[in-house]
Amino acid sequence: MKIGFLYAGQGSQHVGMGKDLYENYNEFAEVFDNAKLDFDLKSCCFEGPIEILGQTRYTQPCMVAFAVGVTKILANKGIKPEIAAGLSLGEYSALYAAGVFDEQQVIDLVAYRGKSMEEAVTGRDTGMIAVMSLDREIIKECCRLAEEEFKDSEYHIAEVANYNTPVQVTVSGDTPVIKRAGELMTERGAKRIVPVAVSGPFHTSLMKPAGDKLAERFKSEHFGDMSFPVLFNATGKELEEGVTISEMLEKQVQSSVYFEDSIRYMIEQGVDTFVEIGPGKTLSGFVKKIDRNLVTYAVEDVESLNAFVEALGK
Repeated sequence: MKIGFLYAGQGSQHVGMGKDLYENYNEFAEVFDNAKLDFDLKSCCFEGPIEILGQTRYTQPCMVAFAVGVTKILANKGIKPEIAAGLSLGEYSALYAAGVFDEQQVIDLVAYRGKSMEEAVTGRDTGMIAVMSLDREIIKECCRLAEEEFKDSEYHIAEVANYNTPVQVTVSGDTPVIKRAGELMTERGAKRIVPVAVSGPFHTSLMKPAGDKLAERFKSEHFGDMSFPVLFNATGKELEEGVTISEMLEKQVQSSVYFEDSIRYMIEQGVDTFVEIGPGKTLSGFVKKIDRNLVTYAVEDVESLNAFVEALGK
């Protein structure tokens, strides 16, 4: 058995997430009790309302605190991955697990990241669509054609945000442009186009202001050495020689997420058991769409954590 950890990204949050873990595990409770932020992490996570928890500046530190807590519980039970990846925000949790960031540092960083991402497009009409069952290259071509139609407008962006599975790709950008891109994709055989509820055009060039702010912030941050490989969203692979983690994180916020490529890379490295950490089972579902024979676990509460630990015989 070779275990890979997968850390959930923004979008799977819900009010009450982690409350039973907080009540049952000191390691988890300590993360929330010790976090020093300008809002009440526990109240936001456990009580909501969802209108607050769903705001990027609050979602991101809440999700990462959840991931840090579960990672600590598993580590204390002797369960660590041999490789890890995260979806978007989850990349920070994976880097924490590998020892690149410490606990308070990673929560502070994603709180800063969330605010920067919100501020990058304040007042701009943006959105995201999920495209079902259409070739990557056709999707990219439809985005290019839609942007061409809006080239004389201030709002002219439609870019691939996520390559999630062989049958699901997300496109984000200015609302009129992604709507037009979706029409072109339907004409070219897309099975379905589904609007996705997000609070910004993440992983597109519209996030460059956030990337610039992160680059400046990283100058004063310490980056530890990775104790195991972490795959980076912007490439779907391990860190390349001559490239720094800070450069990859700056790029990540404004580049496509190659999640499917990360899973395929992990499979090539012999990973046969994937453990999703975070609320929900979105990433487990993605893995099954890539290879239905892979073993997946989703650790999101006391019951699922205990089931996973028992399955490993720990």
